[in-house]
Amino acid sequence: MRTSHPGPLSGVRVIDLTAMVMGPYCTQIMADLGADVIKIEPPSGDNTRYISAGPEPGMGGVFTNINRGKRSVVLDLRTAEGKDGLSALIEGGDVFIHSMRGKAINALGFGYPEVAAINPTIVYTNCYGYGRRGPDANRTAYDDTIQAECGLPYVQQQLTGTPSYVGTILADKVAGMTALYATTMALFHRERTGEGQEVEVAMFETMAAFMLVEHANVAMFTPPLGPPGYPRALAPNRAPYRTKDGLISALVYNDKQWSAFVDAVKPPWARPEFATLAQRAQQVETVYALLAETFRERTTQDWLDLLRSLEIPAAPVRALDELLDDRHLNAVGLFETVDTPNGPVRFPGVPTWFSRTPGRVAGPAPRLGAHTEEIFDELGRGTPSREASDRGGK
Repeated sequence: MRTSHPGPLSGVRVIDLTAMVMGPYCTQIMADLGADVIKIEPPSGDNTRYISAGPEPGMGGVFTNINRGKRSVVLDLRTAEGKDGLSALIEGGDVFIHSMRGKAINALGFGYPEVAAINPTIVYTNCYGYGRRGPDANRTAYDDTIQAECGLPYVQQQLTGTPSYVGTILADKVAGMTALYATTMALFHRERTGEGQEVEVAMFETMAAFMLVEHANVAMFTPPLGPPGYPRALAPNRAPYRTKDGLISALVYNDKQWSAFVDAVKPPWARPEFATLAQRAQQVETVYALLAETFRERTTQDWLDLLRSLEIPAAPVRALDELLDDRHLNAVGLFETVDTPNGPVRFPGVPTWFSRTPGRVAGPAPRLGAHTEEIFDELGRGTPSREASDRGGK
């Protein structure tokens, strides 16, 4: 039986029918924060088991990270036995979450009406590519296609001249975090009222809202005051600055920071027309270009020392492997080493902190079907495959 820990979701049982990244990232966080996450997999397993290298087949690195601390149950939902097993799990669940298209989950007989008939207080979360109320409801979706539809390659083209995806699966992860907060809000409502409900989180709608936080800008007004877009974020010169010996990220932004920078550095181009934030915002490309000239004059460390002394945000440009040895991340305990059947694994752990109900890495990722028998024994019944075999022998 899973050993729970006193996270804020301790005592919550999640019936998890998600696959790939969006849904599993949501439920990974729930597991780290104390929930008992039961991952339902088909006999072939979640495809994410196989998309990256790992210490054994079916235990790739991406899968191992976003499915840590969960319990894996194999159910063939094409069979009556598999459906009966899932129904039994739903009876004792607090959350039912899936990432199938609407017509697929309904064809299996586990749409919200059917699940709510089994357990009226359950929170039922749909993780979709596109919301059901729109014409694209049944289209397939992956991170790349959602990035394209929400404008990310377009934005990258404004910056670099070439349309491209950003170097992380941003849509999957933002949608996963959105599914997390939507689900926990529904749990909060249930805590106050006793009412379960259906929740829908769609990647496209999520990323459209995410992109338009700043980029809707003056296009929001009636009538529009201009085209959408946040000029500073779209400025081609917005990039890390080259120094004498490397690269640095710095943002000399508000008027206090600008005044301190100009007083300390005394650049020859400092003029009254750059004095206020409003003035600089109107000529942001010029400002970035002038700063780029100045940053070439000193080493990265010289700039870091000066800017930090002036309380101007500044940071070196790091490679991914440097994060693993970062002094701050290690000091705050972000990384946790967990013993697994394949040896110790150093996970990037829980980035949030709670004074009374701290989370932690919930445990290793499960091998395919590793907990099927254990979980159905907890329910006081045999596994679906074993029960079917017993009936066949009578």
